[in-house]
Amino acid sequence: MIIHDYHNAAALLNQGQLVAIPTETVYGLAANGFDGNAIAQIYEVKNRPQFNPLILHSNSLERFKAWGIELPAAALKLAAAFSPGPITFVVPKSNWVPDIVTAGQSSVAIRIPNHALTLQLLSSLDFPLAAPSANLSGTVSPTTAQHVEEQLGEQIGAVLEGGECKIGLESSIVSFVNEQPQLLRLGGLSIEAIENVLGQKLDLSKLINNENPEAPGMLSKHYAPSIPLRIGIPADFYSTYAKSEIAFIGFQNAQADLLPQNQFILSPEGSIEEAAQKLFAALKMAEKCQVKIIVAESFPNQHLGRAINDRLSRAAKN
Repeated sequence: MIIHDYHNAAALLNQGQLVAIPTETVYGLAANGFDGNAIAQIYEVKNRPQFNPLILHSNSLERFKAWGIELPAAALKLAAAFSPGPITFVVPKSNWVPDIVTAGQSSVAIRIPNHALTLQLLSSLDFPLAAPSANLSGTVSPTTAQHVEEQLGEQIGAVLEGGECKIGLESSIVSFVNEQPQLLRLGGLSIEAIENVLGQKLDLSKLINNENPEAPGMLSKHYAPSIPLRIGIPADFYSTYAKSEIAFIGFQNAQADLLPQNQFILSPEGSIEEAAQKLFAALKMAEKCQVKIIVAESFPNQHLGRAINDRLSRAAKN
């Protein structure tokens, strides 16, 4: 059920139900972040491994502080520059936070989403919202209310309509548990932008396949469409698949050898921000083509292009 009034969403959340909420990154599947039973429903509905922690969302750092969660000085610099926005901070947890949120870890991931309707919702609640992406675990993240409704609509209380997500990639996650800030997930903010504000280099050592994640989005296979995906077209590809059996996702240019209706070009003008915003929607549209394989080209491996390549490589992993 798609709803438009955040007051109705708040009522459902106060009853312990799940509500999909819009953010600037992707739609999230939200529950009362202090209610272990409600949070357990997130894992059940998504079929999400319980060792995969969740992010807590609220509307201000002051509210997190009231719940015993504080940011160190370096994180506060990033928050001043980018929050509300597509950045998540991993910091020591407080006793307010149930272990089911953090998968038993001593740290918790928090963020303030940059979406006016969801900020209104968050300000009306007496608790933060635990909210991973509103999709079945491992599948393509939703960037519209309709994406959520098609996959999870019958299993949750409601989907709060908030329009198409403006960024379309999940938040960047930075951990401040150790002395050197550590990037745990590539996302809506580039490495360069984060390092410029911090005035120091990030530890990038965790940006490898990780089956014991410290934060969401670190599993090696993730964001996968229902049709096999591979990156790049080898020379002998057309001897394996007919042209009508291939869907293509590209940056600026279509492939002359493939059917136009099965091609999804993310930014003919060459905007990496536009490409990031359209990526998950393109994967969902490619799933609906009558094809046997989705082929994506690699994107420029800098700025947000790194995050796009990260999502594609995880989606393509066998």
